[in-house]
Amino acid sequence: MCYGKCARCIGHSLVGLALLCIVANILLYFPNGETKYASENHLSRFVWFFSGIVGGGLLMLLPAFVFIGLEQDDCCGCCGHENCGKRCAMLSSVLAALIGIAGSGYCVIVAALGLAEGPLCLDSLGQWNYTFASTEGQYLLDTSTWSECTEPKHIVEWNVSLFSILLALGGIEFILCLIQVINGVLGGICGFCCSRQQQYDC
Repeated sequence: MCYGKCARCIGHSLVGLALLCIVANILLYFPNGETKYASENHLSRFVWFFSGIVGGGLLMLLPAFVFIGLEQDDCCGCCGHENCGKRCAMLSSVLAALIGIAGSGYCVIVAALGLAEGPLCLDSLGQWNYTFASTEGQYLLDTSTWSECTEPKHIVEWNVSLFSILLALGGIEFILCLIQVINGVLGGICGFCCSRQQQYDC
């Protein structure tokens, strides 16, 4: 198995997932494409935790670029031992993967909490509150209650869709980083995939 190519593939996947997380999180600030709810602070508090922008987005780019750069690292080794440099790089990628696990874990937790609590909306009494906070997430199974939120229009669908996307993307990122932890340990112990010709060129 070529551990370096596996890490590179994971890195490219994480870049795409991170960008999607950032986009999904940004959309949460603009229900129905309107900006007034953000300026009036009429958004779910979990939107302001930046779980997709920071946790599943920017924080995920660091391990992603580390993984992508593994195949370009010097394979000349260290301390007179060929391929040692590659093994050290693979082992160090485990630390980057742990950062990714922390970021994606944060994204998943905040998205789950956002789904469970529901959106901040204007109810039938004309008050802004968390209409579904007391349902412990049961409102997700009873779509007939979603009409209790009168403004922003379709805010429940908006929040549920985007927080669900963040939850799924964060979960995939978590799994990929976990795979890289295993891949990095195996690559560090068993050796980086480097052909004989690459070793001779060094």
